[in-house]
Amino acid sequence: MKVGYARVSTADQNIEMQLKALSEAGCDRVFTDEGQSGAVRNRPGLDEAMDVLAAGDTLVIWRLDRLGRSLSHLIDVVAMLGRRNIGLLSISEAINTGSAGGVLIFHIMGALAEFERALISERTKAGMAAARERGSQIGRPHKILSDEIGQLRHAIEVEGMSKSAAARRFGVSRATLYRAFRRELERS
Repeated sequence: MKVGYARVSTADQNIEMQLKALSEAGCDRVFTDEGQSGAVRNRPGLDEAMDVLAAGDTLVIWRLDRLGRSLSHLIDVVAMLGRRNIGLLSISEAINTGSAGGVLIFHIMGALAEFERALISERTKAGMAAARERGSQIGRPHKILSDEIGQLRHAIEVEGMSKSAAARRFGVSRATLYRAFRRELERS
């Protein structure tokens, strides 16, 4: 039996294209998740599809990213399906883990995707290090600028304003106020 699974991340996305592809692939039953992130491992539609699948069946998906966003999750699902003697057919990538060649292709694609993510991470870290060396700030800009810290100190120490009131005056939380004071101490 072929069991289809379709997923869209937001309610605004259209699932119809996936449903049409699954129907054309000859799925006997189709389960869906709408408004579910691929990063979430437990999804109602996917869980139902997994419950229905039996040895010799095939889980059919439109594309690998509909099943999961992380490589580790995809590999876990494929391994679990393999242990249950259930195949995986990805229509877009033409991957069928019902054969040894399909499993090989799946793992090669997964390894290449992981390699690509590692390269992107390395380039990002190198770029951030170079920016720091040039004196650029990395991350979000500070809500309280260096020249405003003096005004805050004056309001608290001279005017006798509470830290909560001073934070409200500048439109920030107390935690942001404390971080600004800590940053100032580290610079001294």
